[in-house]
Amino acid sequence: MEETKQDFKRTLITSALPYANGPVHIGHFAGVYLPADIYARYLRLCGRDVLFVGGSDEHGVPITLRAKKEGVTPQDIVDRYHALIKDTFERFGVSFDIYSRTSSEVHHRMASYFFRTLYDKGVFLEKESDQYYDEEAGQFLADRYIMGECPHCGNPDAYGDQCERCGHDLSPMELINPHSTISGSKPVVKKTKNWYLPLNDYQEWLKQWILNDHKEWRPNVYGQCKSWLDMDLQPRAMTRDLDWGIPVPVEGAEGKVLYVWFDAPIGYISNTKELCDSKPEQFGSWQKWWQDPETRLVHFIGKDNIVFHCLIFPSMLKAHGGYILPDNVPSNEFLNLENDKISTSRNWAVWLHEYLADFPNKQDVLRYVLTANAPETKDNNFTWKDFQERNNSELVAVYGNFVNRALQLTQKYWDSVVPACGELLAVDRETIQEFKDVKEKVESYLDAFKFREAQKEAMNLARIGNRYITECEPWKVWKTDPQRVETILYISLQLVANLSIAFEPFLPFSSKELRNMINLPECDWAQLGSTDILPAGHKLNKPHLLFEKIEDEAIDAQLKKLEETKKENEVASYVAEPIKNEVSFDDFEKLDIRVGHILHCEKVKKSKKLLKFTIDDGTGTERTILSGIAAYYEPEQLTGKDVLFIANFPPRKMMGIESQGMILSAVNFDGSLSVTTTLGKVKPGSQVG
Repeated sequence: MEETKQDFKRTLITSALPYANGPVHIGHFAGVYLPADIYARYLRLCGRDVLFVGGSDEHGVPITLRAKKEGVTPQDIVDRYHALIKDTFERFGVSFDIYSRTSSEVHHRMASYFFRTLYDKGVFLEKESDQYYDEEAGQFLADRYIMGECPHCGNPDAYGDQCERCGHDLSPMELINPHSTISGSKPVVKKTKNWYLPLNDYQEWLKQWILNDHKEWRPNVYGQCKSWLDMDLQPRAMTRDLDWGIPVPVEGAEGKVLYVWFDAPIGYISNTKELCDSKPEQFGSWQKWWQDPETRLVHFIGKDNIVFHCLIFPSMLKAHGGYILPDNVPSNEFLNLENDKISTSRNWAVWLHEYLADFPNKQDVLRYVLTANAPETKDNNFTWKDFQERNNSELVAVYGNFVNRALQLTQKYWDSVVPACGELLAVDRETIQEFKDVKEKVESYLDAFKFREAQKEAMNLARIGNRYITECEPWKVWKTDPQRVETILYISLQLVANLSIAFEPFLPFSSKELRNMINLPECDWAQLGSTDILPAGHKLNKPHLLFEKIEDEAIDAQLKKLEETKKENEVASYVAEPIKNEVSFDDFEKLDIRVGHILHCEKVKKSKKLLKFTIDDGTGTERTILSGIAAYYEPEQLTGKDVLFIANFPPRKMMGIESQGMILSAVNFDGSLSVTTTLGKVKPGSQVG
């Protein structure tokens, strides 16, 4: 196994703290928690001393916004979602040593102590700045408590930090006609004092530490850090005017809390302390994990957290002194869903807790697909069809198929007892040669945080196995040379045992299930690549299918759910077209709008668009009107309806038919048309005005 540049005694793994203002989705899982779990499981299998720390981020404006929206307290929100998130991770097999929360007493004490230490050392700058203030509510407004018109695209509902329509980052002062989301009133600008971390003081140190000492970091991490450092860092406020969070432990700071991005990463430390204090005999002291230079710290994050984990948090640790710094920060890019950006506000996501309900006992399928499609170097895309295809053609048809063939044949010919290995032929030696270095390959990829490639190597074992069995045809050879079949199945079963080990970091549930089938209680990573894991005479348990096909119906249901979400979003985001220029009442009176009763309606031959209406217009003479709405209505839907039409347009020929007016329709948000009708019965020929 490849060592890092320093020979560390232990590894501390952290995963970004999810906001406890909603459930977690596949984007969160693929980007942060799944790769962190794979890495932690791998190091444990290698016998390394590992601590895997996670927790919920329970402070900050998103929490208070959710609480306000639901009419409950912020505490109600974090209690609900912390429990849901924690349960979801457990059910997906994420092997945290501790999953705690930033509302804990331990965390409050640790974060307060950390801030006060920096304050007493004179690290912070005290600065006054202009900030919006809601006079009706009597409070300063955080970015997300202000809405107004986006200066870039004109969106009237842009937030003070970002316009969700055009994606531009904003500051509250850029908004046109801002208003408070608390009271709806127009805010005033007031001075407020906050405490700033002078990041510029750490600029040169950060340049040396990252740009010179950590060139091995992923290009996206290194590149983003470099671009920030090239622009020169500026002081950043570490406190906020809010009533939800950890109070600033300084006199004269009433009504202020620690900035969530100061508070949250300290959660890694406080959660470690909480665990170590409760199980000192198992984990030792928290200082061993955070202050011993022989501990390797690895942060798993998404790319939106790079600045905080690579620039701000290290500067905080440096300012405090005595703490280790991250050795690597394997940040992933974003995962899209069906070619559209995952968005919690638009409900455009696959929520993990819903997946568990819709696909029971299929945690490993999602783990496999998300790893196979991991956004390690660029944004990637999740589609339900790909999910189905990978399950059916890889997990079922390759991995599951090979395992089932090997175990069923052993059951058939040797009553599920591992046969002895006889003389090796060229095909046997070639097969053994193919998989003997699998351990080295998988390890080299995992050490480099290339989880996608590592899993591909593990799956290659099953491909080798399938090819071997197909080539050797034991079901044919059995009739003439049963001893030869013993060797074929012996080698096949060794490959099966290898699969149960190689997939342990990636697919823990099915790996456990497979080990139960082959009666291999322990998973010994050191045996990976071996040809003697299952000795001759070893009794196997009864085989069953490891994976099952996912049918079209299950996928169609998910696509339908997304389609409904898309429609709901279109409705929610609809903005009416601007009102046209004013016209006089006299101009309006020139239009003769009347009620007409549809006597008959039919499609116009050779036209995809036109419907032909025969209308009673009240004059005693039937009127013919053509309308291009055939894509939206069947003729029988409109026959017998009372509709509005313009009676005084000059006749116009279409498809050789004279149309005598225009039926009025409303254009809906999605471009569909809805014919205007009357609420009650109205005499044909009645005028509208």
